[in-house]
Amino acid sequence: MSGQSKLLDLVRTIAEAPVEACGLELVDVELVTENKKKILRLIIDKRGGVTLDDCSAVSRIVDPLIDSHKEIRGHDYFEVSSPGLDRPLKTERDYARYQGEWVDVKLYQAQNGRKTYQGRLAPCSESEICLLMEDGTNYTFKRSQVAKMKRMIH
Repeated sequence: MSGQSKLLDLVRTIAEAPVEACGLELVDVELVTENKKKILRLIIDKRGGVTLDDCSAVSRIVDPLIDSHKEIRGHDYFEVSSPGLDRPLKTERDYARYQGEWVDVKLYQAQNGRKTYQGRLAPCSESEICLLMEDGTNYTFKRSQVAKMKRMIH
């Protein structure tokens, strides 16, 4: 495991409980370089979306916890962010959180002459993605067929 992986795992461990105590989910922890500055970023989410107040509350709670760990260093800024509408849905938590919402699904290979489908995300199984289309029809895809799925504004 790389040093960066260990650092991100430690940050996740420190941040997860406080984020959940705020009624939010810790979606990801990343260390990125933007404009020659290293940013340690927590990405949080909740059903209905994240507000600026949510990000501020998490930042106020988690930033001092991170600062208290000497082994967490090497970043210039700490930031808390929402995942954004265009973030791909990948995990079981994503599928459960966005069930009933409109999604855009892109397939690796065309099915029924199409590679792109838009519909409401219906309950999924471990191996399949189900969409309820606007006209009332259902489409089911094997997860292995799905190249990308993201939320959409409808």
